[in-house]
Amino acid sequence: MKEDSQSSKVYLELRKKILSNQLIPGTRLKEDAWATKIEVSRISVREALNRLLGEGLLEIGQRGGYYVKSMTAADLREIRQLREVLERGALRLAINNATSEDVTELERICDDFSLMVRNGYFAGACEADVRFHETLINIARNSKLKQVYEMSNIPLFHLKLGQSLTHMNDYELTDKEHREIVDALKSKDMEKAENFLIAHLNRGELTSLELA
Repeated sequence: MKEDSQSSKVYLELRKKILSNQLIPGTRLKEDAWATKIEVSRISVREALNRLLGEGLLEIGQRGGYYVKSMTAADLREIRQLREVLERGALRLAINNATSEDVTELERICDDFSLMVRNGYFAGACEADVRFHETLINIARNSKLKQVYEMSNIPLFHLKLGQSLTHMNDYELTDKEHREIVDALKSKDMEKAENFLIAHLNRGELTSLELA
């Protein structure tokens, strides 16, 4: 396997584990350990770690080394505000751009989320939550918007929220809110879609602040 392919493999694996809380904030990621675990070169691991560092998912420790980034209350608030701006914009574009296939994909993600929760696979539910919001951004079909979204620390909001979703009721509310957004999108009701999204993001921030 080529070096760049190996690096992408490591990046995708570590990103998934970070966002699904399998690698919690403060965890150190060692190049040699992950090179052995994923069966790639240390260079590939280092390239993947630097990419995750650039995305804000990792940070450098005081004595060096890569660590899964922790979040402060201020980080959470600013990221929630940024998400509101970007995702409301995405919704406005999606209202006009969404195809029946797009809506079906969102509904499929909601079903995946529900299934993961019912089976007690909460890491998988967190992955589905991330995928839901990333799909909303994709449906906007605006490459610049998508670039800003991906370059921000928004994935860390999902990470913190995933830590805070400790009760079944929290997951059920998330599922309900996702489906309300999809229904509003289907009916092209922008006001309802925005209101549901804002309420969803605000609840996520308040829930996450309990652990900040």
